[in-house]
Amino acid sequence: MDNYAIADQLSLLSKLMDIHGENAFKAKSYASAAFTLEKFPSQISAMAKEKIAGIRGIGDSVAKKIIELLDTGSLASLQQLLQNTPEGVLEMMNIKGLGPKKIHLLWKEMQIDTIDDLRQACQENRIADKKGFGTKTQQNMLASIEFQQQNSGKYLFARAEPFAEALTLKLKNKFPGAFFEITGEFRRQMEILESIDWVTTTSSDDLKNYLINDHIELVADRDGMLVLNADNALLLRFYITAKNRCQSTLFQTSCSETFLSAWSQDLEKEFPNEETIFSNADLPFLPPYLREDPALLSHPLAFSIEDIVQTKDIKGLVHAHSTWSDGGYRIEDMSQELIKLGFEYLVISDHSKAAFYANGLSEQKIREQHKEIDALNKKFAPFRIFKSIECDILNDGTLDYDNETLAGFDLVITSIHSNQDMDEEKAMKRLLGAITNPYTTILGHMTGRLLLKRKGYPVDYKKIIDACAHHHVVIEINANPNRLDMDWRWIAYAMEKGVMLSVNPDAHTVDEFHNIKYGVMVAQKGGLTRSRNLSSFSRSEFEDYLMRTRKLKEV
Repeated sequence: MDNYAIADQLSLLSKLMDIHGENAFKAKSYASAAFTLEKFPSQISAMAKEKIAGIRGIGDSVAKKIIELLDTGSLASLQQLLQNTPEGVLEMMNIKGLGPKKIHLLWKEMQIDTIDDLRQACQENRIADKKGFGTKTQQNMLASIEFQQQNSGKYLFARAEPFAEALTLKLKNKFPGAFFEITGEFRRQMEILESIDWVTTTSSDDLKNYLINDHIELVADRDGMLVLNADNALLLRFYITAKNRCQSTLFQTSCSETFLSAWSQDLEKEFPNEETIFSNADLPFLPPYLREDPALLSHPLAFSIEDIVQTKDIKGLVHAHSTWSDGGYRIEDMSQELIKLGFEYLVISDHSKAAFYANGLSEQKIREQHKEIDALNKKFAPFRIFKSIECDILNDGTLDYDNETLAGFDLVITSIHSNQDMDEEKAMKRLLGAITNPYTTILGHMTGRLLLKRKGYPVDYKKIIDACAHHHVVIEINANPNRLDMDWRWIAYAMEKGVMLSVNPDAHTVDEFHNIKYGVMVAQKGGLTRSRNLSSFSRSEFEDYLMRTRKLKEV
């Protein structure tokens, strides 16, 4: 187990102990140890076990838990708590505004142990007058419950991807003579999936005999479609088709409903490939990720498909956190890994001082970090580390540092991390305040959304994009698969307005460098070209862009 996996287990143990009303001191020690492990510079699994207790923030008791995890992969005490916790209480941990102590009160004092009971209690106004809650918390809880229920049965692309790819390979190996291709939302690179779909020539009986077991059950088998359910959660759909209909079925099932309904050409004949389907309709080929908006059928792209950004086009890693704030690796380690991967530069963007929970940098820490970066740049040239910061946008729209401090960075990413429960007026005031600051280079994760968990604050996309165009501010496409923010549906408008975008991983570990792929996938859906993506610039192009933009902002 890596440090993050161990930290997750300790954090969950701490929360469940609080929910059950157990020893608060012990619970806090597990939470503290989880935080320590997330920032620990090396993998604790590589250490001698007798040295674990000597790590600052980890005592003998916690060390024993860590060793148990390393030896067995689980914690007996955690498993016991999980068994003794109703499923509905566990689900409450995902409700916005509900911490362990509030869940304890709801469960132990109000006997609320299901989400339905909690929703009813909110609707009947039975929670607002309880200590620690209030009307606003009750409203937020109800909104969070409704949001989660609307998204029930949906999965993040990144979460479903390993399963989808592994099962596809398994099916192809099992039925080598059959046609098997993944289709649907997965093939269109949708950020959220309601099912995983395949087109196949394999019979439904053969598929059922092979797949149905204790974890996969039958939902439907009719009209050429087999639907299964994996672990009572994820839908698996198989479009059973004849061999001469494979390509047309693949095309039809990898278009959005609106795109397909606008398609007027014959799909009944046999096609050797999807390119032929488009050429027969006298249309340029559109890859599955662009088969969303039917307008593309009458108004083709103004650029070539070959111009759309690819993962291999990303030359620099923009927006990453190190051990200076809440990252898991030193800047030197991150740089060495990027050099090995063939990147030309790193934009280190640790948190600003308002993010105290993430060890945000004071002005003194900034000066110390910049000295380290200067030394590393001499060591790793021509690879370059750019001095940046992810600067918090404060409640009034000002930034977390004064302009003199901000002027010391090569570039500044501004983001909202606090007080995110805002109406559109408040959110727009904060965002526009940051955009108009002459030192803002990139606007980070525009809406603060967490897919399937948090809706994000409401914004007027057109006003934000127009303001970024006027003030020469880049808009981030945050590649963290939980964010993918800005939403790809607004990329075309941003490009139309001449706004530069940037696919950034928001990486806190070296493993998260690879999240770039998910940012590129949604960028492709919006038709982002490599020339309009800042992180596709070479190091010298990136330097020139920063210099030109700073001069423009001085005018």
